[in-house]
Amino acid sequence: MIAALAGRRIDAPGVSEPRFPPGNIDKVKEQLKIFFSENEIDWLVCSGACGADLLALEVAGQYNIKRKMILPFDAVTFRASSVADRPGDWGEKFDAIHEELKKASNIVVLDYDSNDDNVYEKANYDILDIADELLQMTGNISGQKKVAIIIWEGTPKNSDDTTDHFRTEAQERDYIIKEINCLY
Repeated sequence: MIAALAGRRIDAPGVSEPRFPPGNIDKVKEQLKIFFSENEIDWLVCSGACGADLLALEVAGQYNIKRKMILPFDAVTFRASSVADRPGDWGEKFDAIHEELKKASNIVVLDYDSNDDNVYEKANYDILDIADELLQMTGNISGQKKVAIIIWEGTPKNSDDTTDHFRTEAQERDYIIKEINCLY
């Protein structure tokens, strides 16, 4: 099975409407462990932001699942804007996973403009495209399936919610949808 993943970043301090409180990290990791242990996942494809992405990459590594990190632009800019801008050891997690995946040639750096308002939606398409390519490369043995793991609180935060965009696009591509609630 090929898994593509997207989800919430960990909440910034003092956020008025919590979406992924730091106190729920262990709950999300436990749900990922359950899902990975109950399903034969060959590949996990996602970005590398703090929160859902890095937790999934970390847990998948514990289960020896092959991982591919998709970055919309260079790693230094991405780390500053989507990883290390939140409290916690996210920068160190990113560095360790990035280095490990770089050695395995499992990082794709896209050449998008970091100032583009649609950069993360574009990256969503690429994550799903790459997951689709991996499924084709495996030869779709035994009717192998593709699943989209969505880690969020279950409600779009606005009309251009990037996580909801990923979920909608995955549904249109006939992915099995697995949602993990990061709020409760």
